Amino acid sequence: MDPAIKDMVEECYFETVLEALNAGHSNLVAHKEGVTGAAMLLSSLNNMEDEEAKSAVVALNLRPAQLSEK
Repeated sequence: MDPAIKDMVEECYFETVLEALNAGHSNLVAHKEGVTGAAMLLSSLNNMEDEEAKSAVVALNLRPAQLSEK
């Protein structure tokens, strides 16, 4: 994955997670929403199939707990 695209995907993931957490969702739900949002972005940027994009996002091993590191 191109470094610029990786940065955009990570930013999308963490923004989506933060929104979900602020809405009162659990870490698990926030993580799932973050993966879905980031996968949709990646799919649109790289013309990938949805499942391929989702697998690529999961492979980044992003977690809601990493928000404090951002």
